[in-house]
Amino acid sequence: MNLPLLVQFLLCPLVLVSLLWVTAPYGRHYRSGWGPRLPNRAAWALMELPALLVISVLVLLSPARDQPQAWVPLCFWVFHYTYRTFVFPALMQPSEKTFPVLLVVFAIAFNSLNGYNNAAALIEAGDNPDSLLSTHFLIGAAIFLAGFALHFQADRTIRQLRKPGESVYRIPNGGLFRWVSSPNYLGEIIEWTGWAVMTWSSAGVAFALFTLCNLVPRAISNDRWYREQFADYPAERRILVPGIF
Repeated sequence: MNLPLLVQFLLCPLVLVSLLWVTAPYGRHYRSGWGPRLPNRAAWALMELPALLVISVLVLLSPARDQPQAWVPLCFWVFHYTYRTFVFPALMQPSEKTFPVLLVVFAIAFNSLNGYNNAAALIEAGDNPDSLLSTHFLIGAAIFLAGFALHFQADRTIRQLRKPGESVYRIPNGGLFRWVSSPNYLGEIIEWTGWAVMTWSSAGVAFALFTLCNLVPRAISNDRWYREQFADYPAERRILVPGIF
């Protein structure tokens, strides 16, 4: 295992323990005291952009750019990160709450590392002529798309809770919100699990594991926040996995 990939695996338990201990201070968990801050829209676009650029540049500048085993999975990646980098921030309601520069810097560093590792995996896959015909690619692609659909729908439900100009929070309902507090995070976890299956790579596993370690603590914090803010929050609703957790 090369050093960049090892670093990414080692980050997973560090991030999990850190975020179980301290909730990242943005969105509904906003609080002061975290240094300079950026507007939410600019912060999201800035920190997601390396994830879109690094892997694309590395793959497209490599000999694998002509191999569908490399550029077809890359299209899945670009599809997701075009949404996260440009569409998601553009659809956000304007807010006075801001995003710590410290977290933006960490996200840029991680997205660059993650993009590098997954680019290396796609470049290596360019030498495998059967990868697009494999069972794991087809299953992984289906899982990825299902996860994205769930993630996108949950984002849409959250956005529609506010009318233009409002800053209040409401209880989300409908879709998988009937059963869990954070279906948007569940969708992302499913999506990158699909990527790991699709690419059948250590880099894919590292990203799926990091996504899990990053979003499970956030989902726990969100569920706790909802129950503290709303006395009528559905008692039967789980945190992340319907009927289980």
